[in-house]
Amino acid sequence: MGSGEGSGSSGICPGLIYSFAWFIVLVFLGWPIAFFISWLYVLLLPFSACISPLVRVCETILRVVQLPLACAENLIKMKPLC
Repeated sequence: MGSGEGSGSSGICPGLIYSFAWFIVLVFLGWPIAFFISWLYVLLLPFSACISPLVRVCETILRVVQLPLACAENLIKMKPLC
């Protein structure tokens, strides 16, 4: 093998960098935000049975609580951040 031969590692390297970036986002943003907001979801959910506008608020809060799931799925798929 001389210089310039081979396929190189450019195919997997960006994927690994994206996975690492998603891991950082998961640890420093996804989990803390979800932990902080989850108590609000649990608190408001029973009241949404009586107050219909609260159902939409709870659905929005649930999407925020599921942020770690989205980060983990993107980490596994090695998706770009943008």
